[in-house]
Amino acid sequence: MHYSGVRRGVFVERPNRFIAHAELDGQPVVCHVKNTGRCRELLTPGAVIYLQESDNPNRKTRYDLIAVEKGGLLINMDAQAPNQVFREWAEGGGFLPGLSLLRPETAWGKSRFDFYWELSTGRRGFVEVKGVTLEEDGHARFPDAPTERGVKHLEELIACQAEGYEAAVCFVLQMAGMRDFAPNDLTHPAFGAALRRAAAAGVQILARECTVTPDSLAIAGPVPVCL
Repeated sequence: MHYSGVRRGVFVERPNRFIAHAELDGQPVVCHVKNTGRCRELLTPGAVIYLQESDNPNRKTRYDLIAVEKGGLLINMDAQAPNQVFREWAEGGGFLPGLSLLRPETAWGKSRFDFYWELSTGRRGFVEVKGVTLEEDGHARFPDAPTERGVKHLEELIACQAEGYEAAVCFVLQMAGMRDFAPNDLTHPAFGAALRRAAAAGVQILARECTVTPDSLAIAGPVPVCL
């Protein structure tokens, strides 16, 4: 996926989870943060950030905050991007070659999964996509805050697997160069426990890093998953 109108700025503060104050060409600007997660280790005063300028004159904020530099690492922060790049990757044959159907936001029972897929051979399944922005010394971790919703998604994937569907969770690392991926047990041990239960039940656990530039994001190679 590609962004247009991207400009380099400097982060100042985040008064709430939706809004950030920044400097652009030395001038103060207010921008929308396209990620409602905590991101405390990323959005630190003085951090280099990348803003996408909107062409909608009716918006309250002129810019969207889409990426940040953490040391020498560029991290995409757009919470909507993982599903979009997963779809591009899957439609290009990266997930399963020969998909006959890839449908987003599909209901199953009381659940709604990010994607439902089918093959002409009769195979079918569901995929949940999780964007990962937390990095610790070259290791990618999820989540960066407790997520009961994430635990529920894993339990629902286990139920799908038991009903004869194939099930997978794909962690899209919105960065490159990670040594591995693992659940963040320190922050949310229940999520790590649920992920291990899912793996034991046959749910496929995938982690893919991304090629990241200030104005683009694309799924690249696999990253080892450590459970």
